[in-house]
Amino acid sequence: MRLFVALAVPGQVADELEAAVAPLRSSWPGLRWTGRDAWHLTLAFLGEVEEAIAAGLPAELAGAAARHPPLALSLAGSGTFPGADRARVLWTGVQQEGLNKLAIAVANAASAAKAPPVEAGEGAYDAGAPPVGGRKFQGHLTLARCRAPVDVRSLVADLADYAGSPWMAEEIYLIRSRPQARPRYETLGRWPLRAPAPPA
Repeated sequence: MRLFVALAVPGQVADELEAAVAPLRSSWPGLRWTGRDAWHLTLAFLGEVEEAIAAGLPAELAGAAARHPPLALSLAGSGTFPGADRARVLWTGVQQEGLNKLAIAVANAASAAKAPPVEAGEGAYDAGAPPVGGRKFQGHLTLARCRAPVDVRSLVADLADYAGSPWMAEEIYLIRSRPQARPRYETLGRWPLRAPAPPA
C-alpha cells in the first residue's frame, strides 16, 4: 500500500486558499490542479509499504507524535519544484515553527518500522519528505502538478503575497493513497502531538 504521514488543513484555512487559487485555474488549464479534498501537509512520504511492515507504523508514529508539541502554522507565498521556469509542482509554503523537527522525527519513526521514506521521483517532490540523500525538507501544500516542465513564473508571482490564517496542528495522520485518475485518500490512523504541560 502507498502511504504517507501528514498534518491536516482546517476548513477555514482551505476556504481562504481556495478563494485565492480558484480565479487562477482557468488561465492555466494545462496544470493538474489539486482540490481541497487532497490538501494536506506531508511530513514523510513512505511510498509502497507491505502490510506486515505497515503494522509496525502505529506504535512508532504514536511515540514520535508524543515527543513533539502542537505546532503553530500558516500558509504563505508560493514556490515550485524544481524551478519556476521548468516547474512540475506548484505549491504554497508553510510558515513553520518546529515543523522540520517533527518531519525528521516522523521519518525516523518510519525507518524504525522498516519503512524508510523514498528519495526520488515526483512523489518525493510532492511530499517534501525529510532529508533523504541530502535533500532538505521543504514544508508545502501542493496546488498543481504537470507532467512536462512548465514555465509558471507569472503564476508564482500572482501567489507570492498570499498569506493565510494561522492554526494549531495537534495531530499527525497516517494516510493511504489509492492512485486513480485523482488520488483518493484513506486515513489509517491519527495520533495527538504532546499536550502542553499544565501551568505550575
